[in-house]
Amino acid sequence: MTESYDPENIFGKILRGEIPCHKVYEDDLTFAFMDIMPRADGHTLVIPKNPSRNTLDADPSDLAAVITTAQKISAAAMKAFDAPGILIQQFNEQAAGQVVFHLHFHVIPRHEGIKLKPHTGEMADQDILKLHAEKLRTAL
Repeated sequence: MTESYDPENIFGKILRGEIPCHKVYEDDLTFAFMDIMPRADGHTLVIPKNPSRNTLDADPSDLAAVITTAQKISAAAMKAFDAPGILIQQFNEQAAGQVVFHLHFHVIPRHEGIKLKPHTGEMADQDILKLHAEKLRTAL
């Protein structure tokens, strides 16, 4: 049994403009922005605008919209970061590694032989995130 959605989660606050982010893409149903603790250059988060905790309680139309946006971001990330591959990750509930309880997909450009950075809680340099967001927007 999953918990209920808490609108005070950090992604809810980002959607309401209460916390700044480096926006990459937005449409009527989805929002994409740079992960502030990236595991690789170009690590982007794609979220629905409608509230849902994860895939277990999301409306199927929101899931379709989020994965469609993740596909767009993936293609742009491969181009912008000259990446031969893309990792898309999504976690459901704490036991599976979910930390922020607003549905989100991680879109991470991958290069052979380069390991993912650990999820350490260290924030990336804001100027670098801004540059990466600009690269992705240009590639879109």
